[in-house]
Amino acid sequence: MRIDLHTHSTASDGTDSPAELMAEAAAAGLDVVAITDHDTTAGWDAAVAALPAGLTLVRGAELSGRWYDTEPTMGLHLLAYLFDPAYEPLAAELAGVRRSRERRAERTVELLNADGIDVTVPEVRRYAAGGTVGRPHLAQALVRRRLVRNVDEAFRPEWLGRRYRLPKDDIDVFTAVRLVREAGGVPVLAHPKAEVRGHALPDALIAGLAEAGLWGVEADHTEHVEADREHVRALARDLGLRVTGSSDYHGTNKTVRLGACVTDPLVYRDLVSSATGATPVTGA
Repeated sequence: MRIDLHTHSTASDGTDSPAELMAEAAAAGLDVVAITDHDTTAGWDAAVAALPAGLTLVRGAELSGRWYDTEPTMGLHLLAYLFDPAYEPLAAELAGVRRSRERRAERTVELLNADGIDVTVPEVRRYAAGGTVGRPHLAQALVRRRLVRNVDEAFRPEWLGRRYRLPKDDIDVFTAVRLVREAGGVPVLAHPKAEVRGHALPDALIAGLAEAGLWGVEADHTEHVEADREHVRALARDLGLRVTGSSDYHGTNKTVRLGACVTDPLVYRDLVSSATGATPVTGA
């Protein structure tokens, strides 16, 4: 089995619609794919409706979390699988993050405008196409104006990586783990040692999250070098956490392809058996 548990569609910052994502997953030879758009479940129904025969869909989301018990605070991402989307406390937190994303986009546009760059909020929203607004949509505006060559370049320090980077209101990560569990879901920490994102998460934090109910950690990720992967695997063994692998596919917004990293089938079966909020769906 080839299992990719971390992908994005146009419901957040991917470039494939949920239906296109399912078709691409089947074409890539995947047996199981998870849709994990940022802070939203908006792509779930369309993905289910478009499932090719034999492909199994794991419904999930990538939550914007933050560790507030350190200075400066530290942002991180929590993959939540097979949770009940109707669980109100979690749904309310996700809605709050989406509103904060909108406000951040508006403030970023103001900063760009102040420097003579004529990006507009309606344009950024058009790039989001009704999905969760993210910084890649701002990046697309910079690409269109030929200020940068591609989305990756737009995230360099002189652009969205630092100069025009603004915070948003994230969910306290310990609260996020608790709410995912309460919603019957399975929480997995995404790319914990990806220093290219600005920082690697400290082992002490991961240990604290394990005590709070974290189920697993994403070790095999394209932004982890081999030493990172081995470190995460060893830490997971010590903490009793499961290890997953995923592509973090975003369509043409990144060069990473579906199935670039995959999850062990035994871990996947354990994940499914641990969830009570939702079940995987297989195309007929």
